[in-house]
Amino acid sequence: MSDNTIGRRTFIKGAGLATLGAAGMVPGQFAEAQETVPNSLGTERPKLKAPAHACDCHQHIYDAARFPPQQSGIEPNATVPDYRLLQKRIGTTRNIITTPRPYLTDNRVTLDAISQFGANARGIAVVNPSVTDEELKALDRGGIRGLRFSLSGNPATAAAVTVDMVEPLSKRVNDLGWHVKISAAADVIVANEEVWNRLPSRILFDHMGRIPPPAGANHPAFKIIHRLIDKGRTWVLLSVGFDNSKEGTAAYPYLVQVGQAYVQAAPERAIWGSNWPHPNEVNKPDDAVLFDLLTQWAPQKSTRQRILVENPEELYGFPKS
Repeated sequence: MSDNTIGRRTFIKGAGLATLGAAGMVPGQFAEAQETVPNSLGTERPKLKAPAHACDCHQHIYDAARFPPQQSGIEPNATVPDYRLLQKRIGTTRNIITTPRPYLTDNRVTLDAISQFGANARGIAVVNPSVTDEELKALDRGGIRGLRFSLSGNPATAAAVTVDMVEPLSKRVNDLGWHVKISAAADVIVANEEVWNRLPSRILFDHMGRIPPPAGANHPAFKIIHRLIDKGRTWVLLSVGFDNSKEGTAAYPYLVQVGQAYVQAAPERAIWGSNWPHPNEVNKPDDAVLFDLLTQWAPQKSTRQRILVENPEELYGFPKS
């Protein structure tokens, strides 16, 4: 869908509302459907109705006033109350909070957010090998269920985690039932194939492996992730991230093809994430449009139920619906 298409859709809807308003005929539910959310374009709700217990498996909370970041890159208007507005708009009720890059290995903002959301939230932390076993157990009690390794993008994060940290930390968190979440460019995934093959814990590849156009499912990274999925311990996050959507909405048809390939290969190993508040993106996307991409990635309702509800329950330990 192009930016112009989104603009026409918004204009037509707005014109229709104005006409109904002039006639005194504005439906209450339509007025309610207009949701302004920080860090998100548009106000309409998705066409896709989220099932009960739907989970957003990738989002961040930033709270610089209460938890000062350790480096630049803080996203404004991205606190827990701000994210609740997104939940109201798209209809999800469970969420997985990932510690943002500016906080490096300080996970307090994520632990605090989990406590605010309660039983419907889990978290992904960032640590390095100096973390003690007691600290890992404390993170587990606080709702953390995985470690993220951001291995591409902002060079300033290199001091936080590196590829050589993944394997030893994977061994340490495996007994906790956690997974390691790999956020890396496709070429980095290819270059470290042997590392992923050795990991004892479950693995989650962020943002569909950040596979660049136009290669798609023909890219070696896709084939590596597919082989790992076949071993039964690897998952993939269906999410539009900055690195794989630099062309904006013009990239969506390509991303649909990649997402479809993952879902067709292993619907039981796919989860979905919004990537709100879309860090590093100057022009924020329309989260309703992103959520609706699921209807193309997974046309069958039963498959979307797995991706949004059943698979997150398996990976993150939510009560079975």
